[in-house]
Amino acid sequence: MGAKNKVIAGDYEGRGVIAVMGRVSIVIGFGKNYYLTKDVVESYELITDEHRKSAASGVARGLVGGALLGPVGLLAGGLSAKNKGIYQVVLQFKDGKRSLIEIDDKIYKALIKSLF
Repeated sequence: MGAKNKVIAGDYEGRGVIAVMGRVSIVIGFGKNYYLTKDVVESYELITDEHRKSAASGVARGLVGGALLGPVGLLAGGLSAKNKGIYQVVLQFKDGKRSLIEIDDKIYKALIKSLF
């Protein structure tokens, strides 16, 4: 399953996120786009698995899973590399709004370029 390519929380929740000719935007309405440029985005942060859970607790779960369920439990309980190519990014806008977006590799690369 691929990335949602949309705002999944915060301001503009449910709106699509698109990249057209290297320009990333949130689709506000029919033909209306909110372009994500350094003029409107104050900061951004990539949410990684480390943000969601500490690596130590993932390792501990892996060890417990290994003790209870053998090698399969070790994999299930440990840190898995799922969701490759799917990025969750927190955007802090200069107007005070915040959005959490989920985007694929192509849009992520365009976003990083446009905010550099």
